[in-house]
Amino acid sequence: MRTVSISALSAALAVGIALVPHTALTAPAKEAVGKTPPEIIASRAVTQKLGAALKAALEQAIETGGVINALTFCHEKAGPIAADLGQEQDVLIGRTSLKTRNAANAPDNWELAVLTQFQARKEQGEASEALEFAAVIEDDAGKKTFRYMRAIPTTTLCLRCHGENLETEVDAKLRELYPNDQARGFKEGDLRGAFTLARPIP
Repeated sequence: MRTVSISALSAALAVGIALVPHTALTAPAKEAVGKTPPEIIASRAVTQKLGAALKAALEQAIETGGVINALTFCHEKAGPIAADLGQEQDVLIGRTSLKTRNAANAPDNWELAVLTQFQARKEQGEASEALEFAAVIEDDAGKKTFRYMRAIPTTTLCLRCHGENLETEVDAKLRELYPNDQARGFKEGDLRGAFTLARPIP
């Protein structure tokens, strides 16, 4: 895949272009009996790799400098870690949520539809960690893109910066780094957000 393809898709997502009608969101990324599509296997692996890398780095930041240090790490390093992995895997990958902290991670129209679907499925009893969705979508120019999302459940680790009762210094640092922060008030098990991946199809 050429870098120019990634750049073009990135620009399209940045302006929130709806690449597919919401009515196309009809089913989660379930595999056929006895066979998981290779695109799903690959996407699960990449998003799991990003999740593991962010968790390890976050835990290290907390160990060396506490929660405030972790906030600084997330502000400065989380995006580049995702970008580096995306470059390595030749995909666009990141995180988004219905309640964002960093405005750069706000969902585009397609992601918003999937996140809304995830929330509805969770309210119907599905476990957050089991929520995923994939689709091949086509824009007005006929260019196709494989897109995948996998839910991020709220864990105990998340609550130190995203929970209901934040420490005073944590709250102050969040207000400094993210004046328009919406990503707080979560409880363990809530739908924190989702990993989002896009791969242009040649």
